[in-house]
Amino acid sequence: MEKNILMTLKKLIMILKKYFNLTCNSPWSCHGVTLFLSFPRKRESSFFGNSWIPAPRLNISRTSFAEPAPDLIRGMTDDLRTFLRYPAVLPRGASLVAAIFTIFFLLPSPSSGVQFSAGEGKDLVFNPNVALKASLLVPESDPALNLWRLRLGLDVKYRSQAKLEVAYEQRIRTNPGGNENVFAVLPPEMEAPYRLSQLDWSLAEKDGEYSYRHEIDRAFLALNLGRADLTFGRQAVGWGRGVIFSAVDVFSPFSPLEVDREWRRGVDAVRADLKISDRYSLDLVGAFGPEIDESAFLGRLRGYAGRLDGEFIFGRRARDLLYAVTLSGPLGGAEVHGELAFFDTPEEFSGGAFDRWDFAVAKSVLGASYTFKLGNGLSAWAEYHFSGFGFDNMSQAFRTLALEKNFRTRYLRGDTQILGKQALAFRWAYEFSDLLNASVSWIGSPTDGSGVVTPVLSSTFSDNLSTTLSAFFPYGAGWDGNGIPRSEYGSSPLTGFLQVNIYY
Repeated sequence: MEKNILMTLKKLIMILKKYFNLTCNSPWSCHGVTLFLSFPRKRESSFFGNSWIPAPRLNISRTSFAEPAPDLIRGMTDDLRTFLRYPAVLPRGASLVAAIFTIFFLLPSPSSGVQFSAGEGKDLVFNPNVALKASLLVPESDPALNLWRLRLGLDVKYRSQAKLEVAYEQRIRTNPGGNENVFAVLPPEMEAPYRLSQLDWSLAEKDGEYSYRHEIDRAFLALNLGRADLTFGRQAVGWGRGVIFSAVDVFSPFSPLEVDREWRRGVDAVRADLKISDRYSLDLVGAFGPEIDESAFLGRLRGYAGRLDGEFIFGRRARDLLYAVTLSGPLGGAEVHGELAFFDTPEEFSGGAFDRWDFAVAKSVLGASYTFKLGNGLSAWAEYHFSGFGFDNMSQAFRTLALEKNFRTRYLRGDTQILGKQALAFRWAYEFSDLLNASVSWIGSPTDGSGVVTPVLSSTFSDNLSTTLSAFFPYGAGWDGNGIPRSEYGSSPLTGFLQVNIYY
């Protein structure tokens, strides 16, 4: 394992040395590439008038280019593609581990991060940001799944009146064994709902073993007009009070077992948040797909009464009519929350809300949280989830998922987060220090008696570096003689998970 990692490190550094003049004392010791921006000020005419504005200049330390920039980038990309073409020749995750450390040691110093302003009163603020997430998912007795995500973002703010946000992402996913995304821990590799155009393109693919894609995941303009906030473009929209499950989060919801929830996939939407009074507001969202039946037009009326806050949600989601209420508030020393939603669907479901009205599918969440006075505070969450879109029989659920396009579309869109009708979840979390956090989660299915236990250990070394180490311990009935799962979680393998996050 160590030999393969060292060989991979050496190959990556040789590629980088080809395009950057790195000074190396040995194959494993190189002076890093330092990029930083300086801003000599000069007088220029701009959109904001004739004023002193910073003129960005790129400085490259210990680096010189042997070719014009487009040729350099094209050549380096081709070499990296060649390098990534055969990821399966290394043991589990060796290429990923080597690449993480190579990129980390070559990253610019965090102290050279950039934020700059323009205008006499620094009214216009630019905040570029870079994030690298490297994930390794290791199922028992199966080849590992790797996912690298490089995200380049830019936030531009004009006073408190306007904000422009853009995020561009590149993803490399290696899957030598062709396995599915176990437990849906990693973000799915599929089209996102509520997008006029995906703006997600393939750079390289090989028979499901690996993919190299890039995507525009954020591109929106937000305006603050006093008592109204308007947002136009590709944005993240998240609704609901649930921590693990949700009945009303209809815009690209997370999987209950998805570990990394930092970036929700963006949807193409127009959003208006109207302040009716100090206690009440109206949130209106139009999220658009290629067709009207793939779009959503929803409203959310929010209000407060004492220490309770609630919401009433109404409108159309795809071909369904949606009516929902949420409520949260304190109870003793605990926090209690609930969600109840009814979907008036064009097709009939066995999980109808009422015996005489099988077209109204119900979903609900009931949960609570409490922090025990133990050391730094032991936090606990508990939730119950019911989904009328689910099944009482798991074999039937998996057959329907495989054979019926309408149900598969609903499942992939996130209409239901579980395949069974019911689920229970508990989570305990403890912060040992600013550096180390630990948690243990359990999700169980009363429908078939299966479940999964997930311990998580998170380390935050600085604002620029963090790691997450986790494992998934499933139990329950496995596969039947026809290769069909007999339970929701029992057929999945014991799985390990490692993620390294680098921010700049």
